[in-house]
Order: sequence, then C-alpha cells, then structure tokens
Amino acid sequence: MADSDLITRLAQRLSAKLGADAVLTGESVHSRLAGVSRTDTLKAAMLVRPRSTAEVSLVMKACSELGQRVVVHGGLTGLVHGAEAAPDAVILSTERMTAIESVDVDGRTLTAQAGATIESIQQAAVASGLYYAVDYGSRSSATLGGGIATNAGGNRVVRFGMTRASVLGLEAVLADGTVISSMNTMIKNNSGYDLKQLFIGSEGTLGIVTRAVMRLYELPRSQNTALVAVPAVADLARLLKRVDAGLGGQLAAFEVMWSEYFQIASEGIEGVAGRRLFAKDYPCYALIEAVGSDTHGDADRLLELLESVLDDGIASEVLLAQSLDQRNAFWKVRDNVEALLRHRPVRYFDVSLPIGEMPAYAQAVRQGILQRWPHGHCWVFGHMADGNLHVSVAIGEVDDKTLQEAEAIIYEPLRRFRGAISAEHGVGLEKKAWLDVSRTPEEIALMATIKRALDPRGLLNAGLIFDA
Repeated sequence: MADSDLITRLAQRLSAKLGADAVLTGESVHSRLAGVSRTDTLKAAMLVRPRSTAEVSLVMKACSELGQRVVVHGGLTGLVHGAEAAPDAVILSTERMTAIESVDVDGRTLTAQAGATIESIQQAAVASGLYYAVDYGSRSSATLGGGIATNAGGNRVVRFGMTRASVLGLEAVLADGTVISSMNTMIKNNSGYDLKQLFIGSEGTLGIVTRAVMRLYELPRSQNTALVAVPAVADLARLLKRVDAGLGGQLAAFEVMWSEYFQIASEGIEGVAGRRLFAKDYPCYALIEAVGSDTHGDADRLLELLESVLDDGIASEVLLAQSLDQRNAFWKVRDNVEALLRHRPVRYFDVSLPIGEMPAYAQAVRQGILQRWPHGHCWVFGHMADGNLHVSVAIGEVDDKTLQEAEAIIYEPLRRFRGAISAEHGVGLEKKAWLDVSRTPEEIALMATIKRALDPRGLLNAGLIFDA
C-alpha cells in the first residue's frame, strides 16, 4: 500500500504548483477505467495531469525527491499491461497535453504534444494538404506519446516505416525532472548521438516523451483498395512480391487474414452490390491498398496487376473498391477485432518473423492451441508485408499456469523461426518472461545498463520489459 503521508504531502505540493484540478486521489482515481478492457479500474494512489513539459518536469522533480514511482498514461490502448499501476504508484497522464502546436507546410513537419491523438494529427496534416503516414485501428484514442514510447506500427509500415521513421525530434523528461529537448526538424542530422532513439520504443522506462516533431508527406491524390481471396496460404508471399513489384513503390498496405479470422470478422459486413463479400470460403485473404499521384493511371495499374495474378492462379477472386464506402467495408473486416469478443476471454499476441516462415508458424501455432484446447479458437491475421502477425486465442478462463502453456505455444516456435515476441505492441509486463526468445543475454544486460544510467532509482514505469 502507498505511504499515505507521503502521498498527502506530494498531492499538496503538486496541487499548489499545478492547481487542484490537476491532482486526483481516492475515488477520483479508482473510478477511472484502466485500459482497453473497459472493465478494470485504476488502483493507483494518485493521478497527475500536467499541461506542459515544464509541469511534467516539476512532477518528476517532486517524485524523485520523495522516491515515488511513476507510471505514464497516454491513450491506454496498449495490450501488454504497459500502463498497469500498482496501489502505491502515481500515474502521470498526458490527457491534457493535446495541442497540435504547428504545421510547417514547406518543411513538411508537425509539432504536437504527447497527448494529441493520432487521428487529430492526421486531421491537422490533411487540413494543410499533407499526410501523416502512421495509422492504426485505435487512432481515435491512441496518443502520439504512447505511439513513440512503443514505436507503434500499424497499417502502412511497408511503405512508411514504424513510428520511429516519422520522428524527427522530440522532448522528454528524465526521472529526475531533467528536460532533454531535441526538437530537430531536419531529416538529416548526424551531429553526434541521435538521442531521441533512446526514448522511441523504450515504453516510458527511460524518460517521458512530452512533445515531438513528426515528418509529414504530400497528400496522395489516388487511393485504390482491393480485397483478394487467395487459394493457399503458401501463395500469400508470391502475391505480395508480385503486387509490390507491379505497383512500383505505391504499395501502402498488405494485410492478411487466415480464413478463421476473415469469417468471423466479415459476418454482417456487406461488400459490392449489397452481397456477401465472397460467395465461398478460401484459406486466406489479402487486403491491398496503393496510394499515388495519378488518379486514373494508378487505378488502371492496380486493375491490370490484379487481372494478371488471377490469370496466374495466385488469386482466386478479387474485389476492387469502387467507392469510399466499399473501401471502408474492406477495412472494417480487417479492423473488426471486436468480433472475436463473442468468445471472450480473448488473449492477444503480436509477433514478427520472416515472411517465408509465416505459413509454417501459423500452422504450428493453430495446431498447438487446438490440440491442447479442442474447443478453443485461434485466429491469425496481420501486417504480412512487414513481417508482423497477430494471433488471438480463446481458450476459456485459465489460471496463470495454463496461460503460460498458451504463451509457450505462441512464443517458443519463434526461436527456430528467428522471430520476435513483439512486433509493434511492446513488451510491457506481459511479455518480459519471454524476452530471451528475441534478445541475447548481452543485449538485455546492455538495456539494463542504459536504464540504470538514466533512471538509477527505477522510478519510471518500473518493472516493464525486464527487471533492471
């Protein structure tokens, strides 16, 4: 339990500096939902809502002086318990740090606070005739700071890279309140260590990202989307290669769905002319999207390419979106993860591995889960073009030991497939026991050395990723 006297003193001190409405305790904290589960509530001793980098620094200086541990909260859309706060923790929420500070049209950059949502950044870019390329399903609530802290990926990584590729500069507050301001606006800057990389993907364990400069692109003039039924899982890699080569750099998304996921996610979603998307079932499906600058020529190029893969037997059926509504219907299937909840509780896994190993890995995992739990479910889908698969399983209520069995079925094969336990969601608390699948002892030791150098008392997001 939290030291009530310490929390009282800290609350009084921060309220005097930030205002009483910036500091929440008691039921004001415990009545808040803890994350995407929408069932658990927060257990922390205090929640602080700063409005600026300076106020974040003030909070961390006060917590550092008292040895108080802090957990950072953004949009709470993570799936690896990275924002889990113990009863003795203080939560620092970026919910009031939502400003889009500026858009530089000539320099094609956007500067925003960490609490700005991905959707608000996308909208601000479009309003200036530009394009923020990072995109994922939780865009309306996921925040920039959280995306940077976890190096989030999403739907367009094959074309534009992970969040890391879009961060030009950032500002962060260390555990002792020191502000590291590296608000670079240039694509090229090799002047010494690239310090921003310390914080990107560190899951808030090395510092709290408070502001960032993000790279923008010119707004695409064309967007063409197709849903493809594929005759065999082994054909997915061939289809990807043909499409990527044929589109000449315009491929923006190549999402795959094994049959089990597609069937449950597409129920009730109508496609072309109000009918079912496909008249029959196939082993797998690919959602393909291309963006470019030639409104008519790009559509013709994709159509010609799809006709060729049909002729060659790499595709069995093709649906080409003829309207924005049809495009949205295709994407709704891919993003309809909520459909799995009819079999709750559902466990979500996020892994990466070489593209050529995906069919064998998916088969091994599905067989392992269904042999152990014959009445269970295992769904596979994800961002194949960048080596990322999502595996979701429903095996009923389980205890810790049984859950470890399921995790072993998912993670252990990654050793022989040369894969990673986390592609885009981070490690958090959930995956730390499996970190050695993807990282050598020397790598983990170096991570711990960096953690001790920047946060020697272990105050920031303590216990995430590994035990320092």
